[in-house]
Amino acid sequence: MTSLNCRREREEVNATPKKHQMRRVVRRMTLNALALLALSTTGCYGVHNGFNLGWVGYPLPVSPYYQHKQEEKFWNKERYDRVPILGPTTSGGPSVALDPPSDDEIIRALEKARPVQGGIPLLWERQRNDVRIIKEKIADYIDPPRFYPLIGPAQLHHAHYKCTVYFDEKVIVGYPVPHTLDDKEAIETIYIDHNHFHMVGDVDPYDLPNL
Repeated sequence: MTSLNCRREREEVNATPKKHQMRRVVRRMTLNALALLALSTTGCYGVHNGFNLGWVGYPLPVSPYYQHKQEEKFWNKERYDRVPILGPTTSGGPSVALDPPSDDEIIRALEKARPVQGGIPLLWERQRNDVRIIKEKIADYIDPPRFYPLIGPAQLHHAHYKCTVYFDEKVIVGYPVPHTLDDKEAIETIYIDHNHFHMVGDVDPYDLPNL
C-alpha cells in the first residue's frame, strides 16, 4: 500500500465523526424550527410571529337568543318552507286538502308578525297567555296539469287557510316607570297557504312557459 492511499484512508476516518456531527446539528435545527412553527400557530402566549386573527381571535359573549333564532330558522325550513310533491289524485275521489296548519305553524307565523321573544328581563317583557286558535279554509282548488321545470307534468293544489288567534297579551315595563299593560282581548289573523304539487301522467301538449 502506497503512502498516498494511507493518507486518504486516514482523512476519511477523521472526516466520518465530523459528518455525523454536522448531521446531528442540522437535525436539531430542523426540529427546533418545526417546534417553533407549531407554537406560533397554536396561539400560545409569548410568540407573536405566527398567524394573528386580531380581535376575532378573542371569545365574544353571544346571547342564547341568536342561537335560538338560527334553530327556529332551520325548524321552519325543514317543516314548513319546502313544497311537497305528492302522488296523483285518485280518480273520482275528493280532491281536497286534508292537512290544515298545525298550532305550532300558526304560533310561529304569529311570532314573526307580533314577536314576544327578545325582551330584557326586569326592563321590558311581553307575554302571550291563554291562546285560542280558530282555523278556517277559505280556498281549495287545483290548477290544470302543466309541465314544471325540474318536476315534470304536475298539478298545483292551492289550499288557503284563515287562522284567527285570540290571546291575552301582557307587557311588563320595569324602567323608568314600572307598570304593566294587560290586554285581555288581543286578536291577530294569520293567513297560511298550504300549496303543494300532485304528480300526473303524460300531458299532451306540454304547457311550456314562454322564454
